[in-house]
Amino acid sequence: MGVSRSAIEPGFLLTPRELTQLSGPPVAVPDGDRLIHLQFRRFAGCPVCNLHLRSVVRRHAEIEAAGVREVVVFHSHAEELAEHTADLPFAVIPDPRKRLYAEFGVKSAARSLLSPRAWGPIVRALAVSMWGLLRGQGRAPAAVPHGGRLGLPADFLIGRDGRVLAVKHGEHVYDQWSVDELLDLVSRAPDPTPATGDRRSDAG
Repeated sequence: MGVSRSAIEPGFLLTPRELTQLSGPPVAVPDGDRLIHLQFRRFAGCPVCNLHLRSVVRRHAEIEAAGVREVVVFHSHAEELAEHTADLPFAVIPDPRKRLYAEFGVKSAARSLLSPRAWGPIVRALAVSMWGLLRGQGRAPAAVPHGGRLGLPADFLIGRDGRVLAVKHGEHVYDQWSVDELLDLVSRAPDPTPATGDRRSDAG
């Protein structure tokens, strides 16, 4: 059962669950040893998503050193994701039915592509993607991606006890936390302690 977008906000306590990743053991949320940066992307091979994720890959060791585990959700089937994300050093979660998107209130909207603030990153991402394809690196996304092209990104920082520490819902396709913003949030995050009697999400 999903919840409304306004329900999962800072201070919300998530019900523990395990997420099935593309490869490897299930991902426990929360993680008792680390914070989790749960980010929602779009479809497999999305050039704009790839542009952002490359910045995360470049600084992944720094993110891990800060005590954070990266977990990235796509609304694509596992088979298609495997063709595009095999080299990513963090957990990739296929969610083709968008169950997690619904639970966490992650939306789709035409403004994801129509916002003028998105046009520069879109052009840059397409140029990088095209250059890679010309060099025989990577694969082009599906012409009609599963789940559509209008998804908006979202970021959630989850404490060791399952408490949501920070949230960002993107207003356009390239509106997400940068690595610097994530690390700043982590540096200011309170040390999570077990809590009871808080609002919880029962989906998962």
